Amino acid sequence: MSVLVVTGTCTGVGKTIVTAALAALAATRGTPVAVVKPGQTGVGPDEPGDLDDVRRLAGIDDVHEFARFPDPLSPAAAARHAGVPPVSLPTVVDRVRELAETHRLVLVEGAGGLLVRYDDEGATVADLARWLGAAVVVVARPDLGTLNHTALTLEAMAHRGIQLAGVVLGEWPDEPDLAMRSNIRDLETISARPLAGAMPAGSGALDAAEFLVAAHRGLAPAFGGAFDAATFRDSFGLTKENP
Repeated sequence: MSVLVVTGTCTGVGKTIVTAALAALAATRGTPVAVVKPGQTGVGPDEPGDLDDVRRLAGIDDVHEFARFPDPLSPAAAARHAGVPPVSLPTVVDRVRELAETHRLVLVEGAGGLLVRYDDEGATVADLARWLGAAVVVVARPDLGTLNHTALTLEAMAHRGIQLAGVVLGEWPDEPDLAMRSNIRDLETISARPLAGAMPAGSGALDAAEFLVAAHRGLAPAFGGAFDAATFRDSFGLTKENP
């Protein structure tokens, strides 16, 4: 059994798409997989949330949302504004461990970035990963500004002794600009390893069959895909002579 936590360098970077891709590849291999969203914010009671996207794209129904708050805020602030108890991450740990007893893979998608608060005591996704002893997939933006965000995220993880499973670009466009192309090599330098994937922009609009193909192409073999970081890098002429 294995637990992977998916976080981002900030909000809106493609965490849900990467989570769905990880789930789709696991499911197609016949791996019993469950997906957990400890706290969904910015979505009303009857509106589709992130797990509905995972269900649609990955074709799995074993999804678990533990709390929902209507305001588009951090989980701690959203709970406070709604006047309801916050998400209890220690309780989430217990429930994820229960799922891990019957599933070979449990994916846990956080809200926002690594250090977004879930309660007023300051519990974060970093704490959740540490308590679970889980490795973390970091989803990053490809564009200008991502280097600082990614470096800060990885530094915070290293400071807490959290294992990095890989850095994945959540939305890679068909026509990347100069900054995006240049960032490939710098992101690999920051993380001290090759990129673990790059999901095509617009993947969330695909049907399940098309999405599985995109997931296979967009994630590295460690996650069940065929993404090759060297080939990806070389396709943009990023050699030592032309960084």
